[in-house]
Amino acid sequence: MPSKAKTGKKLVIVESPAKSKTIAKYLGEGFIVEASIGHIRDLPQPSELPAELKKTPLGKFAVDIDNDFKPYYVVSSDKKKKVAELKAQLKDADALYLATDGDREGEAIAWHLLEVLKPKVPVYRMTFGEITKEAIHRAMDNLRDVDQDLVDAQETRRVLDRLYGYEISPVLWRKVARGLSAGRVQSVVTRMVVDRERERMAFKAASYWDLTGQFAAGSGSFKAKLAAVDGAKVASGRDFNDNGELTSRNAVHLNEELAASLAAGLQDAEFRVRSVDTKPYTRRPAAPFTTSTLQQEAGRKLRFSSKSTMQVAQRLYENGYITYMRTDSSALSNEAVTAARRQASELYGPEYVPQSPRVYSGKAANAQEAHEAIRPAGDSFRTPAQVAQQLSGDEFRLYELIWKRTVASQMADAKGSTATIRLGAVTVGDPADRRDAEFSASGTVITFPGFLAAYEEGKDESRGDDESEEARRLPNVAKDDALTATDIVAVGHETSPPPRYTEASLTAELEKKGIGRPSTYASTISTIQDRGYVRKQGSALVPSWIAFSVIRLLEQHFHDYVDYEFTADMEADLDKIANGQAAGPAWLKHFYFGEDSEPGLLSIVNNLGEIDAREINSIPITDAITLRVGKFGPYLESSTATVDPETGEVVEAARANVPEDLAPDELTAAKAIELMETAAPEERVLGADPHTGHTIVAKNGRYGAYVTEIIPEMTEEQLANQPVEYYKNGKPKPPKKPVKAKPRTGSLFASMSVDTITLDEALQLMSLPRVLGQDAEGNPITVQNGRFGPYLKKGTDSRSIGSEEEIFTITLEAALEIYSQPKQRGARAAVPPLAEFGPDPVSEKNIVVKEGRFGPYITDGITNITVPRTTSIEELTRERAVELLAEKRAKGPVKRTTTARKAPARKAPAKK
Repeated sequence: MPSKAKTGKKLVIVESPAKSKTIAKYLGEGFIVEASIGHIRDLPQPSELPAELKKTPLGKFAVDIDNDFKPYYVVSSDKKKKVAELKAQLKDADALYLATDGDREGEAIAWHLLEVLKPKVPVYRMTFGEITKEAIHRAMDNLRDVDQDLVDAQETRRVLDRLYGYEISPVLWRKVARGLSAGRVQSVVTRMVVDRERERMAFKAASYWDLTGQFAAGSGSFKAKLAAVDGAKVASGRDFNDNGELTSRNAVHLNEELAASLAAGLQDAEFRVRSVDTKPYTRRPAAPFTTSTLQQEAGRKLRFSSKSTMQVAQRLYENGYITYMRTDSSALSNEAVTAARRQASELYGPEYVPQSPRVYSGKAANAQEAHEAIRPAGDSFRTPAQVAQQLSGDEFRLYELIWKRTVASQMADAKGSTATIRLGAVTVGDPADRRDAEFSASGTVITFPGFLAAYEEGKDESRGDDESEEARRLPNVAKDDALTATDIVAVGHETSPPPRYTEASLTAELEKKGIGRPSTYASTISTIQDRGYVRKQGSALVPSWIAFSVIRLLEQHFHDYVDYEFTADMEADLDKIANGQAAGPAWLKHFYFGEDSEPGLLSIVNNLGEIDAREINSIPITDAITLRVGKFGPYLESSTATVDPETGEVVEAARANVPEDLAPDELTAAKAIELMETAAPEERVLGADPHTGHTIVAKNGRYGAYVTEIIPEMTEEQLANQPVEYYKNGKPKPPKKPVKAKPRTGSLFASMSVDTITLDEALQLMSLPRVLGQDAEGNPITVQNGRFGPYLKKGTDSRSIGSEEEIFTITLEAALEIYSQPKQRGARAAVPPLAEFGPDPVSEKNIVVKEGRFGPYITDGITNITVPRTTSIEELTRERAVELLAEKRAKGPVKRTTTARKAPARKAPAKK
């Protein structure tokens, strides 16, 4: 049978549907563009391996550790249909073009497609940095093969992460808590956040004083600050270390008394200008965006999270508005440089463009393969105004940021001058007590804005006490000019601890240390928050106490694997594999099995020895109070036993819950003592249930106060009297462990407390739900308490009632009356919002937090997003609310799939 004739079509495969639609417009007739929708196969869970493989070297990791760490890949169940579709398309194609992204991840996707589809037609690797007509045509002229070195590097990375996570995570499950995870990069990032919090906890503030004054000359007035006393520099915040100690030997440390005395002595003193120093000021523009700097700047200027930034950037790239958004390079192509210079000249004037193009080539220490910087797509740039109608609010704001940064990068330096005035006087009074005081004032005046006309880079929070000198114009004065002083006052200060990381500053530090890949920073920072290791407080990243336990265990028993330099070296090794300078299997063998005197991960895991879980999960706060990380969260425990004053018996040590919104550095010794002194009793015995004899207790639980019964364990006699079951051969079966009875419980009403609740009230709560009776059709009606308050229930029909106290007083007649009324939906009195945060910067509509069916949610009337479980309403800030709404918008509307209903099968006519 003759083979089927080809159609002349060429199959192009990309990752996403959005990318495929944009590319299809530029390729035109003769090309079929399909999307793989990401990876089509991956390592399975070991439990999903075929039974015959589970006892082989593949069984532990789905990686054959005895055969060059060869991974066992499977096509994902949700991708089998897509693979079948691609194979069908390939049958009719004359050529296959793998047009996935040009980085390691994209190269790996292309290789997996090649391995699974097994094409019998010519295969070409096609890459491009932007999705424009010119770029696509250039890519068609520069086709290549799949880069096996890049594939090897990505495959090595995937196997490495599986070995790391699957060996270390189980140790965390056994010694800290179930469900925790360790990761090659995520654990190191978590350590960075914990280390910063440790610095804040150890920090000791120092107080210092200085003077400020207002000084007038003929041409104007200005503010100046005390700089020296009797020729010695006055100590400022940067002259103290984190222990509160003065480190500058020649600095004068003013206390309140000295500062006040000095201020009083200068009230009538004669001030004169001692020197005027003027220097030229030049400032160069920042380089075009890399992945890292884009995330940092979008965080500072737009309040986007790293994750939200990358989601929006992905859409801009796939729809042809910007170049590829995962890059370590700040270089621009010749076409981009020409476009930026031309646009700067047209918009700001030719004087704003330097004679020679600016060249940026600086890269991070672990820079990935060379891509171009992130910039507007095309050989000529579209201005923000030209794309405003085509983009959503967040897309427009990010595009505008990228456009401004790119154009500014090819503009002239900002020019100006910086002036510093030194002025002084001698205090008035007793000649023996006179002091010489010298003040200083600085200011920078911009005479030519240059690139600042288009863009100015943002800054992260820093320590110190320098005030901005930008655009601070000082009067024209000369040496020995007399000055009139007013408002000379003593001002007290306190040194500040190291600022917590924000997503922007953490990203910058990760890049500086060479840890991880800038393209994965967003997902890593998101992961440590999802795992409960870190939460956001405003824009600051705050570690949880469980993160302290995890990092402590890893530092003590897996030190190298959370070491910053070791992790950066691993990235460098992976780069060598990508460059063809090293082989992945050999590197993995050294990492896992070790070599000579260097132990591998396997050896370390097998020789951990005894790990004291209690010690790992304990942090001393004072000599008598220890914080412990328990199954249900952190709590404080007295290290001295408590003695019952009536019996003299030693009872369990006193405990107190730690508020979830209390940051670790805020748990000072004084705060710990306060929490212990004000802690409600964890448990209070109320008495015995007269019907069962079971002891009834009231407890303070993690999710609120409740009452419960204590069901005693079965005695040996009761166990011995259990009925005996027999096998078919007549032999008795071993006695079964009795099923533990579930105790009755009941949450306390809002008006109740563990201290005051009575036995009768507790028995009432545990009796809920309360059966009121039946309606005319025999349907039972009950009343109970729920998350949204007390309510009646009849089958699936629920109706709210007034207060919790009505649960025990409402009658069947009252319930039937409520059910006789039509059910009202949305007609209740408007419930005030839980919180309000003012207008959203994108929609300009008021942001509020409301209580919904599935919990509290944030809305601006257009976009809704549930408040994360890790964030309480009290700690939710405007910045976090804006960020969550931005992330939700970035994801776009939820696509609802509808399943077509099959028409009922027609019955065959009955036979006659």
